Amino acid sequence: MLKILHFADAHIDMANYGRHDPNSGLPLRVVDFLKSLDTIVDAAISEQVDLVIFAGDAYKDRNPAPTFQREWGRRIMRLSRAGIQTLLLVGNHDLSPALNRAHALDPFDTLEVPLVRVLDRPVFLRPNELNNLPVQVLALPWISRAGFLAAAKPQASDQALEAESSQIYEGLADRLVELVNHWLDNLDPSLPCILTAHCSVQGAVYGGERTVMLGNDLVLPASLVRDPRLDYVALGHIHKAQNLNENKHNPKGYDHPPVIYPGSIERVDFGEAADRKYYVIAQVEHGETQVTWCELTTIRPFIDRYVRLETPEKVMEQLLAALPSQEQSVDAIVRLVIEYARELEPLIDENALHARTAGCMEFHLVKRPQAHVRIRIPNDQTIGSLTPLELLDIYWRSSHIQAEDQAILNRMATELINEPENEELM
Repeated sequence: MLKILHFADAHIDMANYGRHDPNSGLPLRVVDFLKSLDTIVDAAISEQVDLVIFAGDAYKDRNPAPTFQREWGRRIMRLSRAGIQTLLLVGNHDLSPALNRAHALDPFDTLEVPLVRVLDRPVFLRPNELNNLPVQVLALPWISRAGFLAAAKPQASDQALEAESSQIYEGLADRLVELVNHWLDNLDPSLPCILTAHCSVQGAVYGGERTVMLGNDLVLPASLVRDPRLDYVALGHIHKAQNLNENKHNPKGYDHPPVIYPGSIERVDFGEAADRKYYVIAQVEHGETQVTWCELTTIRPFIDRYVRLETPEKVMEQLLAALPSQEQSVDAIVRLVIEYARELEPLIDENALHARTAGCMEFHLVKRPQAHVRIRIPNDQTIGSLTPLELLDIYWRSSHIQAEDQAILNRMATELINEPENEELM
């Protein structure tokens, strides 16, 4: 039996809220992420796991500050000194979109850190490449669009290379499915097999991380990761913890193999306010795997509240009632979103709201005054002459949505409109 620890999406430099810690000089939010990482490393050592799999996204981008590289490196070096084989999968936030650029995890390869292996390309690892552990690992790190196009260039026409990004990722997914099936056909049947990948899988539920990883995506078919020849599937990229092979009728609650997104190790934004955070310890055997979800208990609370003001009566009473108690607010990150008719603006006492939330780590007041403005179509056009996307673009602009948000919303609308099931309904 092989004991593994699986975690993903550390994003340790996601310092988008809060102040700095006076002792370390680090942003307090970075300290939060590092506390979770310390818990994970401590667990790997105390549980005497045989293998740690990190399924990608150590940082928020491929250019982490030296201080953050130092802090990440300290934790990984503890695993190395403890004699634990560690696999670091390269995620989309670790990788440069440009070809031949170093990625954020390159130093571990360059320095040849003992027992730490960086996986930056698809690879089939056998026991002799894993410190003689009795296991086989199939690894699929994130592959950039540029990298795929470069690899495809000798075999594809210029027209194919100019295809839409969605088609490019579909082609990449097809190639990876073919590669993984080839590996599966060549397994040693006496050894357990683990697949690790940084990607999306059909049927996975996205959380609030859409705010940090919007855009076209590599999506693998669910049938590939549920192949019974696999004994554990260690995924990263989606921040919401989930098992994609759940089965309520199975006494264990899931079928073989478990297909696990452990989720991010800390809340990234308010889209994850309700999410619980985990790492996973699994006992892996050929044909049988036991999974233990280990909850991270030092996660900082995110409290998200919304109020829509309909009348001028008792405005401040409604707003103060919507806020968490002072006890709940201590050290939390709190957001209050208010929608209201513009004429109610003078009734909102911001000083009183800030005074009530003084114990928070950070308080965000988001005011959304609503003006009843009729959306006008240009005189030389009619509604029937405009496409849905053109109509949406007019709506975004009339709603005074920022340009970068308009681009994100238009991209999401395009993906929805172009989905095959939507085409069938039209």
